[in-house]
Amino acid sequence: MGETEVISATRKWVEDVVVGYNLCPFAKRELVRNRVRFVVSEAETEDELLQALHSELQRLEDEPEIETTLLIHPGVLQDFGPYNEFLDAADGLLAYLDMEGVYQIASFHPDYQFAGTEPDAAENYTNRSPFPMLHLLREASLEAAIDSYPDVDGIPQRNIELMNELGSEKMRSILRSCLDESTRKV
Repeated sequence: MGETEVISATRKWVEDVVVGYNLCPFAKRELVRNRVRFVVSEAETEDELLQALHSELQRLEDEPEIETTLLIHPGVLQDFGPYNEFLDAADGLLAYLDMEGVYQIASFHPDYQFAGTEPDAAENYTNRSPFPMLHLLREASLEAAIDSYPDVDGIPQRNIELMNELGSEKMRSILRSCLDESTRKV
């Protein structure tokens, strides 16, 4: 898949899953305002991905009109185990750049698995995406959104219940449709 198809599939996933099922009640506003940056990294190694992450963090610093970035990296960390381990390096980069408390990195992966769950548990779909990606969030914006939301602590449990209600097969089908439709559009 080329860059256009990867972004199209990811955007469809954000629209249909993240916003459509209200997994993140803060996402729709920024998507509608066109303040979400979708970028595909050409990284093929973890070092290259760290460099891309550094560049995107710098871009957020330089361009305050970008609220959040989805750094999609289809060429590296396809396996969830190494991807999950890489998150420590990503957080280490935040610390090295003295950006802890300024930015936060959320994680999404096609094979995302929460500790203590079975690989095919439906609740894993709250963080399953068409491609591995790092979601770069502005802490101040996140805190403001959380402060104005009535039951932020209930979001994870509500999402788990919704995923369990929809089931793994339905969610797998929805993810697949995001990929299939993106290749038909281009």
